[in-house]
Amino acid sequence: MEKAKISASQLFVLMVLFELGSSLLVPLAMDAKQDAWLAILLGMIGSLVLLLIFHKLYSYYPDLLPTDYMQKILGKGIGSVLAFVYILYFMYDASRILRDFGEMLLTFAYPDTPLFIANALLMLVIIYMVRKGIEVIARSGEVLFIPMYILAVTGFILIVSSGLIDFTNLQPVLEEGMLPVLKVVFTQTLYFPFAEAIVFTMILPCLNNPKKAKVTMLCATGLSGINLVITMIINVSVLGVDLTARSQFPLLSTVQSIQVADFLERLDVFFMIALVIGIFFKISVLFYAAVIGTASLFKIESPSRLSHPLGIAILFLSITIASNVQEHLQEGLKITMFVLHIPLLVMVPFLLLIVAFLKNRKKQRE
Repeated sequence: MEKAKISASQLFVLMVLFELGSSLLVPLAMDAKQDAWLAILLGMIGSLVLLLIFHKLYSYYPDLLPTDYMQKILGKGIGSVLAFVYILYFMYDASRILRDFGEMLLTFAYPDTPLFIANALLMLVIIYMVRKGIEVIARSGEVLFIPMYILAVTGFILIVSSGLIDFTNLQPVLEEGMLPVLKVVFTQTLYFPFAEAIVFTMILPCLNNPKKAKVTMLCATGLSGINLVITMIINVSVLGVDLTARSQFPLLSTVQSIQVADFLERLDVFFMIALVIGIFFKISVLFYAAVIGTASLFKIESPSRLSHPLGIAILFLSITIASNVQEHLQEGLKITMFVLHIPLLVMVPFLLLIVAFLKNRKKQRE
């Protein structure tokens, strides 16, 4: 698994699928009301700065995983503890996405199926793929990327054809000024889903052309950000602000509204496929990062052996993480942002970059 190599195009596909993932499902940035699309756009632009920080750290240690270079930067003791915290974060984040998948499947397709069964079926497939390594994950992403986009474009055309879009739902723009939008940016959209791409620092050492890493990461984030902005504009235009905010899964509610020529309707099953693809790859990338990070930290020669125990841990965590879907969404969009995302996605990388810069500057002088 450590010797595998992926191309820049495969990294691009994985990043887009990762960032769309569960963010297409949830009512993202709805605290900004009809300006949610603007909050997502500004969050995407701000996250580009964080991506440059992640890339700069990678450029200092291009052949090392973050779990290794944290120990070089901060010393073996503190670095090892911090690396272990990030491994736990990747597992926790994967469990949250798995819970999103289970809740969506039970809400729209299998209401009588136990949540554990739905999550376990997906997790079994992910464990199998992660055992095969990053090359298999990347190639699978390339295969499924085009069908996902075909479904997305088809859905957009059908929504427009149905005459459901009412742009007056987006007005007035900045009704309460810029402050509420910026508040949402710095408490939500800057971190979820864009800064979560910190997980790709675990995959960058596998890139066969390191020079393309920066452009690839920035372009992938730009494309996924534009897609999320368009999705939110459509959701609010079709459902209105109140219904979008109250809906557990606004995009699926929007797709359920499609009715063309009195016979083409109930198409949510087809678009659930696209959402499952995104969720599948987001969990896979997070899980893979946790596996190789654990193997690197504890000096385990065969990382694939860790896939079953860590996968089972993620599965059980996804069930116990919250007692119901409302609590799950509240924890993800409010509590997790402050407790985990701000320290681990912004503050720690920034401090690591400062220390790494000073250390490299000292080496260059010597």
